[in-house]
Parts: sequence; C-alpha cells; structure tokens
Amino acid sequence: MAKRGNSIIKGLDINEIISMLNKAYADEWLAYYQYFIEAKVIKGIMKDAAIAELTQHATDELRHANMVADRILQLGGTPLLNPQEWFTHTNCGYEEPKDFDVVSILEDSIKGEQCAISVYSKLADMTRDKDIVTYDIVSEILADEVEHEEDLQALHDDITEFITDLKKNMH
Repeated sequence: MAKRGNSIIKGLDINEIISMLNKAYADEWLAYYQYFIEAKVIKGIMKDAAIAELTQHATDELRHANMVADRILQLGGTPLLNPQEWFTHTNCGYEEPKDFDVVSILEDSIKGEQCAISVYSKLADMTRDKDIVTYDIVSEILADEVEHEEDLQALHDDITEFITDLKKNMH
C-alpha cells in the first residue's frame, strides 16, 4: 500500500472505498460476460451491428475491471479472488439472456448500463474532492457507461423503428 499516495485521501474510510470498488469490480466482470455471451447468442434483424456493439462493450468492461482492480490494490485492498463472490457483491446483478432476439438483448443491456451509471455516479459523488485518484478513475468509467447507454439506445431505436416501418409497409 502506498503510504504517501493514500495520505491524499481526505475524510473517507479507505475500507469503505475498497468495498464499493470491489462491488463495482464484480459488476464489471458480470457485465463483461453478459456482453460476451449476448454477442454469441443474439438473433434477429441487424444482429451484426448489435454484435459489433456488444463485443466492443465487452472489451470496455474488461478494461474497467482492470482499472478498478488496480485501484483496489493501490488502496491496499484485494480484488475479489473468486468469481462466485461476484454474485454476492454485485450492485447490478447478472441478467441471463432468455430471449435471444436483438431487441430484448439490447433492452437488457441498456438496463445494465443504467445500473452502472448509478453505481459510478455514487462513487464519483463520494470521492469528489476527497480521493482525486479514485474520482478520476470512476469518472472515466462513468463517461464510458453513459456512452454505452447512448449507443445501445440508438441502436435499439433504429431497429424498432425499422421493424415498425416494415410492418406498416406489409399492410
């Protein structure tokens, strides 16, 4: 643990930060797997565009898990060591894909991003002006999660609009 590095943290319990970061760490791994598996099982119209988006998001979630793990270690903590712990520590849970339709998959993914936005907003509020290093990391991840939600929502809207137009033209 970096003694001088942690001395810059003002008015926060380092163990509480580590605990919250471990919950976010669990979320990132579950999000990674959710995007990974959704990209494999997705079916339907414009699925190639959705696969590209889901695959990119999986890569981003893995990068986030790495960033969070590094910060946990800097703070003197230990990232969750057993994947089973992800389910007991997660904020956002894991939504097993049940309907492989592209619209359903995108809706599940959007919900996951909205949860992540809430988690990282809370972490940013907690660390603002008190732990600048953690604040910078969670702010960067938060910006990615906001972008993910926007990308997924735009794709969802394009597909649902296309389907609606197709149905109109069939009648």
